[in-house]
Amino acid sequence: MVTVGAKAQHFVAFALLLVAAILPASAQSRRKIIINQDCSGPGGSNMQTLLLLIQSPQVEVLGITVVSGNQWRDEEVAHTLRLLEIIGRTDIPVFPGAVYPLVRTPEEARLWQEHYGTVGFAGAWDPRWWHEPYVIPALPEGAPTTKPAAEDAAHFLIRMVHKYPHEVTIYEGGPTTNLATAITIDPQFPELAQELVFMGGSLHPVTDNPEFSNTPRHEFNFWFDPEAADKVLRAPWKKITCTSVDISIKTKLTPAMIKEIAAAGTPLAQYVARFYQPGLGSDYMWDELAAAAWIDPTLITKRDTVYMAVDIEHGAAYGNTLTWSAKDKPKLPLRQVEVLVDLDNERFNRMFVDLMRAPTPAPTTADRLKGR
Repeated sequence: MVTVGAKAQHFVAFALLLVAAILPASAQSRRKIIINQDCSGPGGSNMQTLLLLIQSPQVEVLGITVVSGNQWRDEEVAHTLRLLEIIGRTDIPVFPGAVYPLVRTPEEARLWQEHYGTVGFAGAWDPRWWHEPYVIPALPEGAPTTKPAAEDAAHFLIRMVHKYPHEVTIYEGGPTTNLATAITIDPQFPELAQELVFMGGSLHPVTDNPEFSNTPRHEFNFWFDPEAADKVLRAPWKKITCTSVDISIKTKLTPAMIKEIAAAGTPLAQYVARFYQPGLGSDYMWDELAAAAWIDPTLITKRDTVYMAVDIEHGAAYGNTLTWSAKDKPKLPLRQVEVLVDLDNERFNRMFVDLMRAPTPAPTTADRLKGR
């Protein structure tokens, strides 16, 4: 005799099988990711990277964890919330993270530049747009009405890799303070993640941009919080993939691409077009490439493998990228890093434009429950 409870169980099992059969394969097997980003805005590389990952049908964004970098954390959180409102994806939770680096202070950063020379870009510390850390200036795109999650970024990162062990990619597009904090709280965090994908570091970029031609090993994400970057690079991730300055400066968002995106007429496309700022290095697709190459590794035509760390001596090279080959590396606990070297620019540009023109995917029931 079959009980009512057993009938209900059979019905649920059948329903789940039916849903799996109806859903396209891409919806069944979306790759989980947490976006850890210094979400400066409006528009620009950081926000466009959020959009690229959210727009991809292959990706399930579990949440966005925000860290100070290009701007201060609270302003970045506001830009992120407003962007999600504009595109209709407020189901994606936003988690405030670190306001300050682990060790470096704004005053020390200022004194460092007095001693060793002004950097081309100092992010939240740059006097050209300085404001107090907890001040949120008027946002050109409008103030958000939604609120960030109550949980902090580090604990969310830890909770998700325990909930989905070996399934969650950690994408890092800014300083690594949140990740370093998570590792300090729970040393298992890197081992439980699927992999780390990050934009950062600089080796030997071919450019006349004085920010890199004068100091080729200098890169902002490492420089803003060197101790955090070094800690993260030495952690036991299963795989680390680096998009450095070297390959990033081979990309460029052009007016022609923006015109094509704008023609789609969606709120997302209008946002990208409105806040496009050509020139001054802001049209390099720094973070978008790191995200796109994770979605489609065939965009990358050449890779290299090095051992990588960060200079944490408080001198002229503080924050610089350190690399060694296998035969030359010091007898220290260093991790191998896969460095992206070259790309198929035409395919990358096409992928970006197509995703920016596409309708924004509506959140599924699973999307509404993620991050919980």
